[in-house]
Amino acid sequence: MTGPVRIAAGSVRPVRLAVSDLLALGLLGLRTRKMRAALSALGIAIGMATMIVVTGIPASSQAQLMRELSALGTNMLEVRALPDQQPPVRLPEESVGMVQRIGPVTRASAVANTHTFVRRSDRTDAQDGSGLTVLATRLDLLPAINARVAHGQWLNEATSRFPAVVLGAVSAARLGVTGSGQQLMIGDRWFTAVGILATTPLLPEIDRAVLVGWPVARDLLGFDGHPTVLYVQSAEPSIEQVRAVLPETVHPARPADVAVTRPSDALAAKRATENAFSALFLGLAAVALLVGGIGVANTMVISVLERRGEIGLRRALGATRGQIRGQFLTEAVTLSALGGLAGTLLGALATLGYAAYHQWPPVIPLSSTLAGLGGALLVGVVAGLYPSMRAAALPPTTALAL
Repeated sequence: MTGPVRIAAGSVRPVRLAVSDLLALGLLGLRTRKMRAALSALGIAIGMATMIVVTGIPASSQAQLMRELSALGTNMLEVRALPDQQPPVRLPEESVGMVQRIGPVTRASAVANTHTFVRRSDRTDAQDGSGLTVLATRLDLLPAINARVAHGQWLNEATSRFPAVVLGAVSAARLGVTGSGQQLMIGDRWFTAVGILATTPLLPEIDRAVLVGWPVARDLLGFDGHPTVLYVQSAEPSIEQVRAVLPETVHPARPADVAVTRPSDALAAKRATENAFSALFLGLAAVALLVGGIGVANTMVISVLERRGEIGLRRALGATRGQIRGQFLTEAVTLSALGGLAGTLLGALATLGYAAYHQWPPVIPLSSTLAGLGGALLVGVVAGLYPSMRAAALPPTTALAL
């Protein structure tokens, strides 16, 4: 008879689990305890959804605020000659075209003071201009100053060559103009109102202006063709660099006599708002993930306590401590991943609905979403680390006896 088989010490090596086997073991606890797993994942989902909402809704609100601030002219500069210079400084006629060739400049236009007076009729004092300014304007002025027409229409290629005017909001009120077709007298010529502008908060001088076409101002009002003020829009990150080169570009012969406004105060407010929102995002996201992590850790500790018999049986059948750690760690990470994905979807839907209700541009920060998902996985690892080590440390006999 053949004697008992003797196996040399150290000749038996533990079997390495494949990734698919490890994942199946990790999902075993989730499948057998579906309700508890669902409630645990719900904790992570709520935390993740909270993070998406508290970043997405403020980001959408911020996008709307940035849109409104940009409409005020955060990327706009004004260029004009310094007053009271001897000899007087006049901006060159070709200055607008020269500015438009600067790389970051997106728009440039100009107006010019015609030094004439506007009257309601020929029976009023010829020198009573009602505190209004008659400006010759280029046709591309409106987009350059973010203005719009409230009534009637803007000047075009035809009306800019004929005695037609567009009034600022204050000018229309002072002159009693309520719509198109009314007659006004500029100098000794009759002009017809074709439009009224909406209020331009950043440029009150436009509100108090009577705007006529560049060609008709030359023909009828003695305009010499030299602009008085240039309005320049630039790519916002480059606005300081554009401002630095504008004097030499506009008037190469006398750059020191050219004044360029600094970016509007709205730009500083915009940048401060961006910083404030960024700090808020980080703080709220950290709190949300912390709450979810505590829930996962609590669930995994309870799972280890309830499954000590299973742990002892697997250890008695030859499972190594590393395999036990891997099983419970995989379960914790899977739980966090499922909760993170569900929370991301829930938070995105809530953010989109809230933004649509308030008519904001919907914004779900991709960086925050990816960071949240990565954070959820990290939370799963951290939350499952102690329970998995505790499970692996249980001796088989002790675990089976409990």
